[in-house]
Amino acid sequence: MTPLTLFTPAGVLAQAAPLRLAAKRLAAMGFAVQIDEDALRKHQRFGGDDDTRLAAIHRVARAAPSIAMATRGGYGVTRLLGRIDWKLIVRSIERGTRWVGHSDLTALQLGLLAHVRSPTQGVNWAGPMACFDFGREAPEHGEKRIDAVDEITRDVFIEAMSGELEAVGFRTEAGFDGLHAKGPLWGGNLCMVNSLLGTPHWPRIKGGVLFLEDVNEHPYRIERSLLQLQQAGVLDDQRAVLLGAFNAYKKSPLDRGYTMKSVVEHLRSVSKTPILTGLPFGHVPTKVCLPVGARVTLAVQGRDVMIGWALD
Repeated sequence: MTPLTLFTPAGVLAQAAPLRLAAKRLAAMGFAVQIDEDALRKHQRFGGDDDTRLAAIHRVARAAPSIAMATRGGYGVTRLLGRIDWKLIVRSIERGTRWVGHSDLTALQLGLLAHVRSPTQGVNWAGPMACFDFGREAPEHGEKRIDAVDEITRDVFIEAMSGELEAVGFRTEAGFDGLHAKGPLWGGNLCMVNSLLGTPHWPRIKGGVLFLEDVNEHPYRIERSLLQLQQAGVLDDQRAVLLGAFNAYKKSPLDRGYTMKSVVEHLRSVSKTPILTGLPFGHVPTKVCLPVGARVTLAVQGRDVMIGWALD
């Protein structure tokens, strides 16, 4: 069985039940699950104080399980960036550890890329997290219970962790037929990406494929963040930008027709880089796994997008 460790690097777990359920489900999928000793610690809104969460990251890295999956996101990794032993993380990857998660874990994933000689040295996985993706109770639907674990998320995760996943695909808007791009794949949660800009933990990647998502942010906030990246020259330095889910925000009566579509249209008008929508990734039940730091090939045929890679 493949060893998988669940650890809490950021926000607090309000209850233990979702973590226990996630561990049970992951074990049923064929993983040898271990829950880190401090995964359920609590300090204010964090999963333990800073020293506790830093120690958990380093403890997991030293153990080098096949998979290190964050229990949840929230906020907290940013506090630790200046103290993380990046060489220790790299050594764990060299020993076979695949660090997996999204949301606040973006700070760890991109910080790692900023502290390696080349992005491929720090390949990690943007993908599911324990409680959000595997620890939800199944909702009632009449007399039936709906499976709370998304089948696509589950199957893609298993394939990625087995080393068999070599590509993911999705449908985008018309207008990009024939687009072909190669470069390092990087990105994650938009707020976390922007928070690293101008810091020592910013990966200076040019000619890459940048993917972005966010949650609970109104479209105007999304636009503001995307324009910050554009005005800083980040977007125009990329081969392509892939937009995932931007969900769970509240509309305003002041919007007057302003939507995420408006955001994308404006962004396309000011950036020379192709901006594609539809990537199945973010704070949504259905998500693919993406090898952050890997060199990928992106190809569009009609409205069908394929992202492929070859990992050693």
